[in-house]
Amino acid sequence: MKLVRYGETGREKPGLVDAGGTIRDLSGLIQDIDATALASDFAALKGLDPASLPAVPAGTRLGAPVARVGHFVAIGLNYADHAAETGAPIPSEPIIFSKAPSCIGGPNDDVIIPKSSHKTDWEVEIAIVIGRRASYVHANNALDYVAGYCVCNDVSEREFQMERGGQWMKGKGCPTFGPLGPWLVTRDEIPDVQNLGMWLDVNGERMQTGNTKTMIFDCAQIVSYTSHFMTLEPGDVITTGTPPGVGLGMKPPRFLKPGDVVTLGIDGLGEQRQTFRAYEG
Repeated sequence: MKLVRYGETGREKPGLVDAGGTIRDLSGLIQDIDATALASDFAALKGLDPASLPAVPAGTRLGAPVARVGHFVAIGLNYADHAAETGAPIPSEPIIFSKAPSCIGGPNDDVIIPKSSHKTDWEVEIAIVIGRRASYVHANNALDYVAGYCVCNDVSEREFQMERGGQWMKGKGCPTFGPLGPWLVTRDEIPDVQNLGMWLDVNGERMQTGNTKTMIFDCAQIVSYTSHFMTLEPGDVITTGTPPGVGLGMKPPRFLKPGDVVTLGIDGLGEQRQTFRAYEG
């Protein structure tokens, strides 16, 4: 299934995308796409005929496809060629940091460049959505704990991240820095998560082209590894690193400015589009 949340910010309803691309309203069957629904493996939707559900008007805003995320975990430098472009050594173990759950937004919502930011950057990533409580799980069965996958733009402020001391999360969790979606695609629809093409454009210019097959640590390894340091709960999100082509790695570096439009996508997981805006607080 391709599951969505649609409607006004903070008032989203659950839905699914039918075979023809129409969004169907699920609010009569489940309350939301959240920990409760994920932990049940969407039992209420088994055998459902999407055509029996009300259609959602075309053009309705899409929110992030999972509600009330507890942990928003991120993996750094997980593509060897991305590590090389940033001048960083290839990590021997996954680099784990946090993005603030409050930064999560819809796939096509505006992204706000923070106050005093000069180095806001882009990163197309595949995000894992956890479906079962996971603690000390083995990589051999780690994907059994995954509900599905979605596109993430791991928006990053590089000065905050790398030049201000402390941990990376300062440049990763600013408001609007975590667009997710458009859909949560359930694991059964992705036969090989380690062979998905991914791309990102800025103002129509291709910046990133990659494939999940070049990850240093694959999705199963990431879930397993992370579960040895924290208990992962249904609805938690792990975004898994980016291929080369970020602004930081360009010579000279290139960063986002107000009015820039970023589009990105991953095979089978859909596309996002964000306009970057100046902070006006």
